[in-house]
Amino acid sequence: MRTLFTASLVAASLLVSGCGLRPLYANGSKGAVAQVLADVDVAPIEGHSGFLVRNALRDRLQATQGGQGAGKRLRLDVRLEDSITGFGVRADDAVTRERRTLRARYQLVDAASGEVLLDATAFSDAGIDVVGSEYATIAAESSALERLASAVADQIVTRLAVFADRGGGRTADAPAAPGGQ
Repeated sequence: MRTLFTASLVAASLLVSGCGLRPLYANGSKGAVAQVLADVDVAPIEGHSGFLVRNALRDRLQATQGGQGAGKRLRLDVRLEDSITGFGVRADDAVTRERRTLRARYQLVDAASGEVLLDATAFSDAGIDVVGSEYATIAAESSALERLASAVADQIVTRLAVFADRGGGRTADAPAAPGGQ
């Protein structure tokens, strides 16, 4: 029984190794993805939610920039839509549950030419219980916004990494990643 399990495990690993999957961040800071992400500067975003999303994006991108700050070649423009909708209603018409949604439309722009290289969206939402204390409800809404900003930033950086992995955002003299498109 043990040899059958070992043989199955070896066969499964051979199948997975032949599927063409490769790490997104291959070659670390010298890889194509890290180099493109290091070239990105996040433009200012309006409002409190914009402040949170921009900081979350900069935190994620700064790791690829070696602590140097923002890149110079590419600019990330982000527009946000933050909404709260009440949907749990008691018999006395009081809202008992809210849904906070944060949507981002973002564009990766070549800073020199102004050409839009990537135009995409990201969103996340969270449920909020409305309780008797107004302070507690406001605190829950604020906490939800912080989580949503982090989730949207994660989605944006992941999409930028996939875009870079597929050959987008590179300069003409940058070599393509092995197996890239």
